[in-house]
Amino acid sequence: MPASSICSWLCVVTAGAALVAVAAAPDYGDHSSATLTKKAWEALAAGDGDLVLAYTGKCRELYEAEAKKQQAALTDFAPAEKAHDSWALNDVGTCLFIVGQLQERQGSPREAIAAYRTLADELKFSQCWDTKGWFWKPAEAAAGRIKELEFDAKLD
Repeated sequence: MPASSICSWLCVVTAGAALVAVAAAPDYGDHSSATLTKKAWEALAAGDGDLVLAYTGKCRELYEAEAKKQQAALTDFAPAEKAHDSWALNDVGTCLFIVGQLQERQGSPREAIAAYRTLADELKFSQCWDTKGWFWKPAEAAAGRIKELEFDAKLD
């Protein structure tokens, strides 16, 4: 193959790879915890594990320290009218639940248990707003998933 053909082929391959990388790059929007959590749910629904991990990872990177402060200030779940005050706790906790769901779907129960355990142990008072009009408790759901996954592991 002549050198000019190799150069043309490499340029096309390189340009194609760059286009793919740009298309797959996560859009963090306004970088708010709410936006990152919403995008993580959407990526999970779309089956895009890389984006799930990008959005949940960014949420944890930016807001986990605040989430732990909010957790430390609580002795029980905040009542519904005050639950939004714990925005970082709620969104980071929800992101950990989303990671657990992703790991389960990808057939990685140990990694799912690790995400769920972090949620249940460290962010146990997180709440997630359901669009149907109520809060649910990701840590309680995570504790249930841990029991099921550990039970399934004993059967294998």
